[in-house]
Amino acid sequence: MSGLRKPKIAVIGSSSMDLVVTSKKRPQAGETVLGEMFETVPGGKGANQAVAAAKLGADVYMIGCVGDDPYGEQILDNFKRKGVHTDYVEPVTHQKSGTAHIILAEGDNSIVVVKGANDFVTPAYVKKTQSLLAECDLVMIQQEIPEETVEEAAAICKQLGVPLLLNPAPARKVSGTIVDQVAYLTPNEHEAALLFPGVDPKEALKKYPNKLFITEGAAGVRYFDGTKEVLVPSFPVKAVDTTGAGDTFNAAFGTAMAEGQGMKESLRFANRAASLSVTGFGAQGGMPTRQEVEEEMRK
Repeated sequence: MSGLRKPKIAVIGSSSMDLVVTSKKRPQAGETVLGEMFETVPGGKGANQAVAAAKLGADVYMIGCVGDDPYGEQILDNFKRKGVHTDYVEPVTHQKSGTAHIILAEGDNSIVVVKGANDFVTPAYVKKTQSLLAECDLVMIQQEIPEETVEEAAAICKQLGVPLLLNPAPARKVSGTIVDQVAYLTPNEHEAALLFPGVDPKEALKKYPNKLFITEGAAGVRYFDGTKEVLVPSFPVKAVDTTGAGDTFNAAFGTAMAEGQGMKESLRFANRAASLSVTGFGAQGGMPTRQEVEEEMRK
């Protein structure tokens, strides 16, 4: 995979600071448990995907908002250190940066997101970036920003002829118009059930060949290639922290597709990157470099 051209990708989405606590046990309602460790690390689904794509070799521009506060400064500094362009990231005054409150326990995570400045990633804000979007090989977007912003971005990208990858997380309903306009849709099983209520996943996949990709965690990712249903298996690893695995998958899949790799090859690359990401701490802490992914794929 070395020697492929460097794709230009814009990520429209959230940036936040993750407040992460680890514990052997997840507390029940009204229960207090003792934690083992606490860390603050940059996160947000948009930021995670931007950083992951940059580490995997893409030329990445982040489109988003942070608060005019110390967390905002740390988020911007992290982007710059990770090689993500911040020309289109604006500090919002009188508003705190978004935060995600994460509990790592019992081999999985529980997350509460406070959107903060991410609510200021508005349709008007995205409209101002059309000249950038027109130059991109791919645009990626998620759902920690207002619903109407996703609608605007889908319409703009369709008009410009630029492929849009929508990772519909956190889960919420998405209009049929948006589904028709995006190039790639990557829900997990829970999100797919909300997107297509009462529809058998097999039928949903058939309806959207080579567009709908349902991720199934450790099992891999499933899609319909126009002829048959295909499951691209994941790679077994010992997980340390699953936060950010989905974001790494989306970034890797988007990067590979923007480079012109084949569908199945792109999905294998994404699965390998996601599997490596869970072996480190924090959403961005375990995200692999291009070299690390390629070395593992050669084994």
